[in-house]
Amino acid sequence: MLNQLQRLLTHPPAEEQRSILLADKHITYTLKRSPKRRSIGLRIDDQGLTVNMPLRASEQWLHSVLQDKASWVVDKLDNWQGKKAPVQKWADGEPILFRGENFTLRVVSGLVRANPQLTETELIIPVYDTTNQEVVNKKVLHWYKREAERVFNECVEHFAPLMNVSPREIRLTSAKTQWGSCTAQGVVRLNWQLVTMPLHLIDYVVVHELAHLVEMNHSPAFWRVVEGACPDYMKVRKELREWSPGMPEI
Repeated sequence: MLNQLQRLLTHPPAEEQRSILLADKHITYTLKRSPKRRSIGLRIDDQGLTVNMPLRASEQWLHSVLQDKASWVVDKLDNWQGKKAPVQKWADGEPILFRGENFTLRVVSGLVRANPQLTETELIIPVYDTTNQEVVNKKVLHWYKREAERVFNECVEHFAPLMNVSPREIRLTSAKTQWGSCTAQGVVRLNWQLVTMPLHLIDYVVVHELAHLVEMNHSPAFWRVVEGACPDYMKVRKELREWSPGMPEI
């Protein structure tokens, strides 16, 4: 066993799969070592994160580089996830969710710059060519993201003072594996698809991420912060899982 350990220390594997917590998100990555390298380099593509490092580089140096680039890594991975996601198609007459309520999508002929309109029962999307699915998709998605920014900012403006926190920035994500995240630098990321859910579920996710500005973990102290702003958070967490069975629990 000792000889095996010594061999690993003197001849580490050229490639291995690892995971690390970056910006409160578990990231898996491929680590590649090369005797020709003199610096640590990060690459993100459709295969995820790849880290290239010198053969004898220390774990401390590797950890420092990854933590320093944490926000960049999470942003880039979210962007790639959005690119790889199957394209949503929205068609006239189909039901469409907004804040937990069903509306009927209406695609109508209109001016290119005409704004979508939400009535009591319908979301009206005016487009120049109603047969152009790409344009319809783009306009619906733009409306969703614009409304998500508005709703999320209203939630943050309500809860942040109550929790005595001040996020530096609120960003939208299109991640397929999480509803939100928060970095030690105060950047809160929220998935735009949350805006399809009831407001109390959106509130919970916002509170959850804001609580990380107080406790950057999921310790009992963290959950006490969440409970202070969302007393029935355990019930809401269960409901969130029912709305999104494929997503990890938060």
